[in-house]
Amino acid sequence: MHAAPHPRFSVLSASAAQSSEHLSPAASSTRFSLPSAPSINTTAPASKPAPPRQTIYDRPLNKTRAAEVSASAFAFLFSEMVQYTQKRVNGINDLERRLNTLGYRVGMRVLELMSWRNEAAAKAPKREIRFLPALMSIHTQVWRAVFGKPADAIEKSVENADEYMIIDNDPPITRNISVPRDMSQLSCSSFTAGIVEAVLDGLGFPARVTAHNTPTDQLPNRTTILIKLEKSVIDREEALKT
Repeated sequence: MHAAPHPRFSVLSASAAQSSEHLSPAASSTRFSLPSAPSINTTAPASKPAPPRQTIYDRPLNKTRAAEVSASAFAFLFSEMVQYTQKRVNGINDLERRLNTLGYRVGMRVLELMSWRNEAAAKAPKREIRFLPALMSIHTQVWRAVFGKPADAIEKSVENADEYMIIDNDPPITRNISVPRDMSQLSCSSFTAGIVEAVLDGLGFPARVTAHNTPTDQLPNRTTILIKLEKSVIDREEALKT
């Protein structure tokens, strides 16, 4: 006659209770099984550690070069920026100044991104030291990177040697914005002017950049980005000519 099992333990079967194999770890239930000892192989080489997992910072920038942002999403975001800023200013000049500041922050990041891409793509990247090639780069590359298309024209002032203009006949940034009549002098392209000013400062051509509405009958949204260079830039340009 076998003794009754302890109430805290249950016997899986009568045959297991009568067999001595239930004391063997290999024959015990998986619920109470003991881990087997790891095998030691002295001949196999040590395994290499797994490579670190790549993050978004390890991806090449060139893969996002052709990425596009939804025009409706961009228009909604910029509209919210204008409305948020408008509630915290005292006039049109103050609103344009704050939009210029926001654009300046974007321009610094655009210049940094373009610099990284140029260094990755070119074997011997170079930095422009003359103003006109730098202005052409802004007209083409910066405009295409930000707005998906180059600007329409570049003009030089006849009266003032330190003034240049970038013409955009249909700026995407103001395409879906209707300015009230009492604020007809407002140019939301001051945001674009801030981008241009940041790029020029980063390239070593400090200037004061402003945006002006210059509509025509055929081009009601035509905008002029006015660039007024500092005297140090003009003096350097004159010295490089000789």
